[in-house]
Amino acid sequence: MTMTQISGNRNATASDDAESGTRAISLWLWLVALLVIAMVVVGGATRLTESGLSITEWQPLLGAIPPLSEADWMSAFDKYKQIPQYAAIHDGMSLGDFKFIYYWEWSHRLLGRAIGIIFAVPFLYFWWTSKLKRGTGMKFLGILALGGLQGFIGWYMVSSGLSDRIEVSQYRLALHLTAAIMILGLLVWAALEEWPGQPRITGEVATPLVKRMAAIIVAAVLMQVVLGAFVAGLRAGYIYNTWPSMNGQFVPSDYWIKPAYLSFFESHAATQFNHRMMAYLVAALAFVQIWLTTQTPVDDRIRLTSQWLGAAIVVQIALGIATLLTQVRLDLGLLHQGGGALVFVMAVIHLHATRRAGIVPRDDFASRGRASA
Repeated sequence: MTMTQISGNRNATASDDAESGTRAISLWLWLVALLVIAMVVVGGATRLTESGLSITEWQPLLGAIPPLSEADWMSAFDKYKQIPQYAAIHDGMSLGDFKFIYYWEWSHRLLGRAIGIIFAVPFLYFWWTSKLKRGTGMKFLGILALGGLQGFIGWYMVSSGLSDRIEVSQYRLALHLTAAIMILGLLVWAALEEWPGQPRITGEVATPLVKRMAAIIVAAVLMQVVLGAFVAGLRAGYIYNTWPSMNGQFVPSDYWIKPAYLSFFESHAATQFNHRMMAYLVAALAFVQIWLTTQTPVDDRIRLTSQWLGAAIVVQIALGIATLLTQVRLDLGLLHQGGGALVFVMAVIHLHATRRAGIVPRDDFASRGRASA
């Protein structure tokens, strides 16, 4: 074997190792993203089962262990009896019923801790073994920091319902859910960036309008998540359980409250109406994007991801209508909340495609410049 062959084999081996390393990093990020979606769904379950305030203390380490003895359970139950929600909603509940709502909230917090570990340990390993691409270490560290901040935001939300309210603040709930969705978006984008393989250079890049529309759709879906959080926080899905009208009205008569600017955040009718209207706007934007990608010679990945996104939005709207008509049946409510996260994932995937698919090589631009000269 010649030295040239040996050198070539070494380069090929190094390339294979790098590719397998980046694939492992991408798969790890996708796993964490899936767990974040599960976290969003379990969080929805704690809200719909009125379980979110069952644990009245924040113990980041010791809280991972549930009550182990009867005395421990009674102590936790007695603490729950001291908050306003117990008297208003769960007065007279049995210890067995308390355990049911306790385990929902405990599972939610345990899953959050598990996500932190599943992200942190592989991240430190990849960083220590120099498997991360230059610059990604600090980006992943930033995501880890956001995850830690999210834990604090979660307790900040729960604490709002322990003294003067019987539920958490809708403002803090919106902050908590929005932070989770933004972390999810960062994970998905990072996973797409880490997936190995040479870019498929077709020259069929997204037009500036298609790129802008993709970004607008991501922003619109994020706004819809925020509006949905206000609907959830105010329990606004339990009123106006008709569609397409709101009890025979297009705009509900009790939309406005005083002061008027608070209607967008504290009016049950307004938050539900706004959530409905935003859903129609998101769908319209998605259909316009599908039309745009069929009118220009863009890469297939751009066209297909726009179509998948449109289909996901249609399914999500159908789930939303079904959830509303059934007065927020638990299974439909959870599917709708998880569906919102999946729609955001699809929007991020499409946005990534508009930035990366059909890349025109620099040599092509250079040759065009020489030809025009």
